[in-house]
Amino acid sequence: MASKDLIKIGLLVGREWSFPPAFIEEVNKRTAKTGVTADYVKISGTMMDEPSEYRVIIDRISHEVPYYRTYLKNEALQGVKVVNDPFMWTADDKFFGASLITKIGLASPRTVALPNKDYVPGIVHNESLRNLSYPLDWHELVESVGGFPVVLKDAHGGGWRDVYVCRTIEELWHHYNHSGLLTMIIQEFIEWDSYARCMCLAQKEVRVMQYDPTRRYYHPEPSFDKPLFDKIYEATLAINKAFGYDMNTSEFAVRDGIPYAIDFMNPAPDMDVNSLGRNHFEWIVQTMADTMIALAQGNEGTRDRYDWGKLAKTAEKSAKTSRKKNA
Repeated sequence: MASKDLIKIGLLVGREWSFPPAFIEEVNKRTAKTGVTADYVKISGTMMDEPSEYRVIIDRISHEVPYYRTYLKNEALQGVKVVNDPFMWTADDKFFGASLITKIGLASPRTVALPNKDYVPGIVHNESLRNLSYPLDWHELVESVGGFPVVLKDAHGGGWRDVYVCRTIEELWHHYNHSGLLTMIIQEFIEWDSYARCMCLAQKEVRVMQYDPTRRYYHPEPSFDKPLFDKIYEATLAINKAFGYDMNTSEFAVRDGIPYAIDFMNPAPDMDVNSLGRNHFEWIVQTMADTMIALAQGNEGTRDRYDWGKLAKTAEKSAKTSRKKNA
């Protein structure tokens, strides 16, 4: 098969070193059979409505590099399947997420969103913020999530950054007063009996991993009983289908046999062999190759979820038909 006929998967990455080459090698050793190849995306400026050479792009870094996010939105417009959907990734936050999974019947810690501590220049409290009621009743807010201890965290954060367990009102005020422009949430603290971090790929493949967040340690095999394992497995699937993520980890704090989803917006999840361990790492590499090749061979695009995408697709078909008639 000529190289121009191959279906291309592009990988957009940061400084991670173990997953990217392992994934590319796994995809490319199957190329003769699948017709799909993988390599690193190379870009340097993007023209409006620029066509794409890729069928699938896997995004591991646009949350840190804004230009990449802009580029990926254009790729989605061209019909590329972008993993993960840059529009949903841009829009999600932990407060909406907690509300959504509660709405679909999953257990989540009680959560309250807070007004920002600080604002961009030009915001005047008695003019620009007329819709806000002050002062906040901090004691009532804390009681609404079950009392101390509580977790204060950035609604848009990840990687355990800006996450604080607060056991007194003074601790809560201290961390809130240093939150700057971040939008913070207060969340019920779940004293867990066990803990799971689950990888979900292509909204259908789930790896339930027993995890110790205090040591950042993945157990080689989970020891959950079957009813609990099944609850965690099904909850992971439901969460990722709800958000439309094709590469994500969901974390559950288990208390009294109930898995509470406490963190489930990790669209660029940890895939490093040193933290995961060889057993989990190899499953992820193999399953990512399986699922991404299947997406590359299919017709699904990120834009298919959106009205603007359907309009673009219709316009493309119309233009193609017109060209055929005029040929």
